[in-house]
Amino acid sequence: MKSKNKLLTIMLIILVSITLLGVVALLLVMQLNKTDKDDKPTIDEIIESSVDIPEITTNLASNKFIRISLKVQTDSVKAAEELTKRDFQVKNIVITELSEMTPEELDGKKGKAVFESALKTKIGELMDDGEIQQVYITSYIIQ
Repeated sequence: MKSKNKLLTIMLIILVSITLLGVVALLLVMQLNKTDKDDKPTIDEIIESSVDIPEITTNLASNKFIRISLKVQTDSVKAAEELTKRDFQVKNIVITELSEMTPEELDGKKGKAVFESALKTKIGELMDDGEIQQVYITSYIIQ
């Protein structure tokens, strides 16, 4: 009788231990997943880490002109400071990219997305600290 009670007690202890380990593991996984979602920056953080590229007027590959303004979002305030110092290099990249494009290539969502992506890559290559998150066209006129 004593051995049955002892065996039952041991089995209950093992069962409770396994259940507690499962609960702890579940809570740990839930907590890790929650912190990944909270890492999204707020709009204030995005603005702090972004740099405005003032209006640029230049020729396209055709005989047309483009007037364009941009906002470049970086991953940190330090990267934004570096990008501000590199504004002349950014303007050069924008002008060079636009000089190879026609109005038709910039037409529609797809054309603008391709242009933004190309700028993101080229400007990102300049950066020593931080990286470029996104390039936004804030103003755009072709004449």
